Amino acid sequence: MASKEEENLPENKKLARKSKEQGNEAYKKKDFETALDRYRAALQHDPTDITFHNNIAAVYFEQKEYQKCIAECEKAVEVGRENRADYKLIAKAFTRIGNSYRKLEDYKSAKTYFEKSLSEYRTPDVKALLSDTEKQIKEQERLAYIDPARAEEEKEKGNQFFKQGDYSTAVKHYTEAIHRNPDDAKLYSNRAACYTKLAAFDLGLKDCEMCCKLDETFIKGWIRKGKILQVMQNSSGALTAYQKALEIDPNNAEALEGYRTCTMAVHSDPKEVWKKAMHDPEVQQILKDPAMRVILDQMQSDPKAVQEHLKNPEVASKIQKLLESGIIQIY
Repeated sequence: MASKEEENLPENKKLARKSKEQGNEAYKKKDFETALDRYRAALQHDPTDITFHNNIAAVYFEQKEYQKCIAECEKAVEVGRENRADYKLIAKAFTRIGNSYRKLEDYKSAKTYFEKSLSEYRTPDVKALLSDTEKQIKEQERLAYIDPARAEEEKEKGNQFFKQGDYSTAVKHYTEAIHRNPDDAKLYSNRAACYTKLAAFDLGLKDCEMCCKLDETFIKGWIRKGKILQVMQNSSGALTAYQKALEIDPNNAEALEGYRTCTMAVHSDPKEVWKKAMHDPEVQQILKDPAMRVILDQMQSDPKAVQEHLKNPEVASKIQKLLESGIIQIY
């Protein structure tokens, strides 16, 4: 039954609403051609209503006819302005234009229309769309900047300044090279060498980690990481880096020397022994065993107790593991 408000509507608006409802039904069924026909009929009955333009634009969007959708939304805004439509409806048209431009991967235009939408009516959804679109623009600009040939030129400039001992200028050129070719592991290794010379070890370590992530077979990255960790007095971390290097080349002199030095440092430093041992899952499991905890406590208070426990092969195996890792010596 029609409401009193609907009964008082002019005949053309009644017919327009009826056509719109028919269009909505067809739209829900994804019968887009029928929906378009009904929305256009509604528009003929009442060309002053922005909603019908928005409805037609929605169909075009579903049909992936994004240019048609944009044109229809622009008409919607024009009609809405002329007839003082609700600002939410105008915002809706701007948002749909923005979404169409996103589909066309024209993110700068999309950004413009999301901003227009928010100037009409602010919603969290559109704010999120704008934020994501701005990220897309930055990514497009980053990708557009990539140029391996220019990266090589900047790398050569960096190499020259490095040889001259001008490490700060070398960093600038290696950084530009990275921007031009961010997937080249060697560039991060080169910049890490500069940071090491400048005593910026945290930055150097970060570059080494990126280098090793990009190319796990690039031995220089692991060696450089090991050296930085040594300077930072992280012997166990350095030892792991040198181990990785030796997996690539077991005869590499730098890696072998670094490994020997770190092994001595680790075994001479109780904290390092404990730290390294606690990264071993087998050691962790042994120390979590309540029975072993009791045995270790007994050994601490009575060193002779170990002889009795060694008669049990399972316990003897666990004690041997703890001896090898150095845990018992510092327990």
